[in-house]
Amino acid sequence: MERAAEITRNTKETDITVKLNIDGSGKSKLDYPVGFMAHMLDTFAKHGLFDIEVKARGDLEVDQHHLVEDTGIVLGRCFAEALGDRRGIARSGSCLYPMDETLVRAAVDISGRSFLVFEGRLSGIPLVSEGSAGCFQVDTVEDFWGAFVSAAGIALHLDVLRGRSDHHKIEALFKAAARALRAACETDPRALDSIPSTKGMLA
Repeated sequence: MERAAEITRNTKETDITVKLNIDGSGKSKLDYPVGFMAHMLDTFAKHGLFDIEVKARGDLEVDQHHLVEDTGIVLGRCFAEALGDRRGIARSGSCLYPMDETLVRAAVDISGRSFLVFEGRLSGIPLVSEGSAGCFQVDTVEDFWGAFVSAAGIALHLDVLRGRSDHHKIEALFKAAARALRAACETDPRALDSIPSTKGMLA
């Protein structure tokens, strides 16, 4: 059965629709007004082998926080809906990911309990290039992952072990998280009808 979901969140601050297929091939279709975040969503899809479509608008005249955080909420809800009762999944996954001078670790547990540990070691200085679409508020990265884990019902540990470039740190975090989540979402052929918990449920 296809593990997929489509969810829309519409508020006075944002209007976001996300389509997700967990068992995809890494394709993304993005209509997203923040260029760097679009790059991260594309990276997340590619490394997780998730098919993702995102159409988003937000009050960027205020700042990027509402849009980025709400994107995390909607994407997290898609994972929660697509995974259903979590039957047959591996449940946990991890990844140690190098990107040039940067080394990042991600570990995830699809436990039904939301918890984020974020040691991103980011400078807080926005990434800036020509045009407003090229400016990115790096402090919203933790907001995105906090919203994602809360909506998805997962525990996620993200640690930058070393690094210099904020661009590399953030990109490596998305790649590592995607690969760890991909491993956790994989089905185990020996336990296809089993929920991986002594409680008998993951909710």
